Amino acid sequence: MPRYRLLALDIDGTIVNSRHELQRRTQEAILRAKSAGVEIVLATGRRYRRVLPLVESLEIAVPVVTTSGALIKDPAGHRTLFRAGFEPSALGQMLSLVNSRGYDPVVYCDTYHHGFDFYCLRTQVEQPELSEFLARNAGDERHWPDLITRPPADVFAGFAMGTRQQMLALEAELERELGEHLYVHVLRSPRYTGFMCEIAPAGVSKWAGVLRLANQWGISAEEICAVGDDVNDIPMIEGAGLGVAMANAVDEVKAAADRICPSNDDDGLVDVVEWILD
Repeated sequence: MPRYRLLALDIDGTIVNSRHELQRRTQEAILRAKSAGVEIVLATGRRYRRVLPLVESLEIAVPVVTTSGALIKDPAGHRTLFRAGFEPSALGQMLSLVNSRGYDPVVYCDTYHHGFDFYCLRTQVEQPELSEFLARNAGDERHWPDLITRPPADVFAGFAMGTRQQMLALEAELERELGEHLYVHVLRSPRYTGFMCEIAPAGVSKWAGVLRLANQWGISAEEICAVGDDVNDIPMIEGAGLGVAMANAVDEVKAAADRICPSNDDDGLVDVVEWILD
């Protein structure tokens, strides 16, 4: 068996190129690792619905750690393997704080079978960043006017959107007021112009999700290779036996990594698979 028995892969900026395409050499490298006995896990900030087209194009059955670790699903049958949960008081305080600062919070629920992914206060908003998000995801939402005072059951994560400076300020305030109850980070998805302040219950991360699966398979942290490019990848890059940053990664990720591979446009994962199968 290879020394590395599990390959945890981010999607945007890692598996797909800057045009959001899965390149053939990258797909072949992932299939090569799988055929060599390496377990493949996709660990992404994407919502579950947005992961499925990539799973289908990979042509292999793999579990997916979605929403930066808050929801783990098996695409074969869409079975939920893990769903995070907020403490009720912490959820209410978080929603109130975000809303009081002038942002509409958006929250995720495990509602794939009902045909939608998230709840929002309103579908017409003044915030340009959130307006863009809602327009690009029209039909995936449910309007919930009582979101702040009576949130839906089983909320497992959420976010606010704005400029980078705005979201960093919101992140700092959430950590100051509710830090022991939340996991918060700021990033920008390549699909949108605005930045997201992503909010999950404390202890939730991509790495926690990857470890949950690894423990079920009898795989230790030292036997995991994790690859990513943005700040929500740092916990798994630091925790894995081999943490790899893409050449296109942000500086914080590169600083946390053991190695740096070529960019997503240059099929960097081909090099990673060669390393772990060497």
